Amino acid sequence: MGVCASCGNDYDKSFEITVANGAKFVFDSFECAIRLIAIECDHCGCKILGHGMESGGVYYYCAHCAAQAGERRLKDRAT
Repeated sequence: MGVCASCGNDYDKSFEITVANGAKFVFDSFECAIRLIAIECDHCGCKILGHGMESGGVYYYCAHCAAQAGERRLKDRAT
């Protein structure tokens, strides 16, 4: 059992995630993991659950968010 790093629930089916810098977190659900460790779009604030988009160390949910923030080079698909 482990106590969730996000909500504090002590759950017998908890799991551990190790992030790139070596920090380890215990969670009781993917929802809590997403809330605590998923990257946020620098434009709209949505949690990025897939690959997202990045330019110069700034993360975007999609090409639309990038364009709204002034980044015009990112595209949703090749033409």
